[in-house]
Amino acid sequence: MSTEKYTHGHHPSVLSSHEWRTAENSAAYLLPSLRPGQTVLDVGAGPGTITADLAEIVAPGAVTGVDYSAEIVAKANALAAERGLDNLTFAVGDAYALDLPDDSVDVVHAHQVLQHLARPVEALREFRRVVRPDGVVAARDVDYEGVIWYPQVPALDEWLEVYLRVHRGVSGEPAAGRRLKTWAREAGFTDITSSAALWLFETPEDRAWWGGAWAERAVSSAFAEHAVSLGIADHATLARIAEGWRTWAADPDGWLLMPHAEVLARG
Repeated sequence: MSTEKYTHGHHPSVLSSHEWRTAENSAAYLLPSLRPGQTVLDVGAGPGTITADLAEIVAPGAVTGVDYSAEIVAKANALAAERGLDNLTFAVGDAYALDLPDDSVDVVHAHQVLQHLARPVEALREFRRVVRPDGVVAARDVDYEGVIWYPQVPALDEWLEVYLRVHRGVSGEPAAGRRLKTWAREAGFTDITSSAALWLFETPEDRAWWGGAWAERAVSSAFAEHAVSLGIADHATLARIAEGWRTWAADPDGWLLMPHAEVLARG
C-alpha cells in the first residue's frame, strides 16, 4: 500500500466538498461513454457520491470504488446501502497496485486523484492494465495554478502561494490538469481525447459554502497541519488566509473559477 499523504485530509470541511460532487457536476465528460451492463472501477472514490451515480447509470453492471482510507470506505458503503445500490461496493485499495486481474473492467474513473500522487504515470499504467482493450480510462483534475477570483483579496493571493507549496511539499502536482494529456501519453495510451470544464462559485449560497469551507480548512484541516509542519506558514498566516476567505465570501461581487482538465484514454 502506498504511504503517500493526502494534502487535505478528511476534515468535515473537506468532506463537505467531496460529498457535493456528482456525476453531473464532476464527470459529465465521461457520461456519453457509459451504458447499462458495464463494469466500472472508481479509483480514489472518497465518500462515493460520484461512484453511486455511476452505479445507477451502468446498472446492472458492477461498480467498485476504492480509496486508501478505511474510514472513508466505510462511509461510502453506508451511502451505497442508503441508496439501495446492490451493484455497488467499496474497498480499501492502492492506485498503484489494484486488486484486479488484467483486462477486467470496462471503465476506470479517477476524479481529483492524479494531482495527489507522486507517480501519476505509474498509476495510469496500472489503470491501463486493468481496463479491457476496448475500455476507457477517464481522469479529471483541477489546475490550481489556473484558479482566478474577484475581488483581488490579498489574503487569497497568499492562500494560493501557500497551497501550491503545501501540496507539492506533501505529494503530487497541484497544476495537474494541464499535464493529464502528457501523463496519459507517457503511460502508453494511444487514443486520448482531451476536454476541459469549470467549477464556478459566485452565488451567495456558493460563496458562503466554498468560502466558509476554505476558511475552516485553512486553520483546522490536514492542509493546515502540513503548512505548519513543513514551515510554509504559521498559525497567524493561516488565520489571515481564513479571514480572506470570509471577506471574499461576503462580497456580493465575489466570483471564483476553478479550471479542470479531463482525458478519456484508450488503447
